[in-house]
Amino acid sequence: MNKADLVKEIAQKADINQATAQKALEAMLETFKDTLKKGDKIQLIGFGSFEVAKRAACKGVNPQTKKTINIPAKKVVKFRAGKDLKDTVAKAK
Repeated sequence: MNKADLVKEIAQKADINQATAQKALEAMLETFKDTLKKGDKIQLIGFGSFEVAKRAACKGVNPQTKKTINIPAKKVVKFRAGKDLKDTVAKAK
């Protein structure tokens, strides 16, 4: 599912037009970005949680040259699925 498909689904399920659904989705995504940028956690009970984690610097190997490279430390977004989401996916056929 891509963003356009998601907007259509939101519009249909919420019984609103697609323009309103698009604005709502954009507002939600911007809010997620701003919250995570500040380092705060987003917790949606039943669905899951998003949080920023620090990944330590490490050494890797360039597969083409086989030379060792330094991979710098960075921040990454982690998602942990909630119980309801896990149960729904587990029961899907």
